[in-house]
Amino acid sequence: MKQEGLCGVANPSELFLSERPLGVSGSVVTTSLEGSRPLLVELQALVTPSSYGVPRRTTIGVDHNRLALLVAVLEKKVGLHMAGQDIFLNAAGGARLNEPAADLAMIMAVASSHLDKAIPPDTVIFGEVGLAGEVRAVTQPELRIAEAEKLGFKRCVVPAGSLKRLKKRGIRLEGVATVQDAMDVIFEG
Repeated sequence: MKQEGLCGVANPSELFLSERPLGVSGSVVTTSLEGSRPLLVELQALVTPSSYGVPRRTTIGVDHNRLALLVAVLEKKVGLHMAGQDIFLNAAGGARLNEPAADLAMIMAVASSHLDKAIPPDTVIFGEVGLAGEVRAVTQPELRIAEAEKLGFKRCVVPAGSLKRLKKRGIRLEGVATVQDAMDVIFEG
């Protein structure tokens, strides 16, 4: 909405990422589908020691219960201890992420903040995460990757199950089968 009235947005992904801080922990870019249109969205996490007896879990733009489930996976399958930590998770720009394809990005944002290690800013992450810590394939990975490539991202961390069906592109694709694999690829690779 502008002074002259309602105006179209040529590239919503660009708008969502326009004020993204680079090189800071807790920030990651993921792709989400709104209908058939891919959007790149920044997820921001802040993990900090709790000053209360019961740690807080606060979300904006993502499902609160999904965060609780993913934090449990991080604790059990990766060994990150967050029982005494407040965790805040925000989908920047007022975006709402309702699909499980954002799971892996949510986990990586929380891990990034907890470890105080930045995720490379040219990286996009997506994938569904199961309770066993496995990373599952999501719908329309080609569309998601094409949007990331169009905005200049150089690397995309995707479910390993999707990798074999994807065509070779200019963007570097890295397949991960588990959350631990993703931790290794992002923070050690």
